[in-house]
Amino acid sequence: MHIAAHGYAADIASVGATLRTLRFEGRDLVVPFAADEVRPNYRGATLAPWPNRIVDGRYAFGGVEHRLPLTEPERGHALHGLVAWSEFADRVVDPDRVVLSAVIEPQAGYPFRVEVEVEYRLDADGLTQTVTGRNLGAEPAPWGTGPHPYLVAGSAPAAKDGDARRALDPAAPPVDGWTLLLPASAVLTVTADRLSPVAREPVESHPEWDFRAPRRIGSVFIDHAFTALSRSGDATTVELRGPDGAGVAMVWDAACPWVQVHTADTPEAPATHRRGLAVEPMTCAPDAFNSGAGLVVLDPGGEHAASWRIHAVPPVSP
Repeated sequence: MHIAAHGYAADIASVGATLRTLRFEGRDLVVPFAADEVRPNYRGATLAPWPNRIVDGRYAFGGVEHRLPLTEPERGHALHGLVAWSEFADRVVDPDRVVLSAVIEPQAGYPFRVEVEVEYRLDADGLTQTVTGRNLGAEPAPWGTGPHPYLVAGSAPAAKDGDARRALDPAAPPVDGWTLLLPASAVLTVTADRLSPVAREPVESHPEWDFRAPRRIGSVFIDHAFTALSRSGDATTVELRGPDGAGVAMVWDAACPWVQVHTADTPEAPATHRRGLAVEPMTCAPDAFNSGAGLVVLDPGGEHAASWRIHAVPPVSP
């Protein structure tokens, strides 16, 4: 599905309600992938009924122990929810807006029936995605959501769709040269081997991850969740700029008190290695089904919505 308005254009794939491309006046704002390509690294997928990881795929809810399939087998976790590879039905297809939906049926590890509705809408302010979870069952259900775009800075023209999977020069990954503003005062440290949550700590204790003042990312590795987010009004803004000053920003409100940031480190796959910066606003913390941090409980018949917006950032005027 293709939508366009106000200089923006986006392609939405029905599998995973995935943002496949997003461009403004001919330049990429997210790392694209081709229509006939297997989506790499959850690129652009909608994450529900949880984002990030559930450690060991195990959790307890309502006094009942549950065990999920381990969809991140190399680390032994349940990763990024249950709808990333689900086929969503289109409810609305307009020139500047689409609405898609899928139902999570009760299953092993998640015995709840929840509808996931996803809206993508373009206007002069960029692309807004809204995800709504509705409990169609008779029992309360745990819920969390978030997106998985890999943002792209700089003013280089977009690749043609068929070239989206091309291998780029591994000696010059673009992330290293981008400047990041991430207004977060706390980071969730993780284990080195499995990325399991350890502790929430101030970024002052980890200056390599302190981007409250804009600075170049360089070679730093980031695959962490951040919180204690600063807001202007009700909005948190993460901004990414290329060496030429052109960039992209992501904006969201208090419905997402956490954000996962990842430098897309895949040295074994040069075509994706540090080619974009994953910025994933989240309604809850990693492993929230166990910690409870930000976990939403959908009552029978209840719903919860969260949204975020991506927009182009022009170069700073001299």
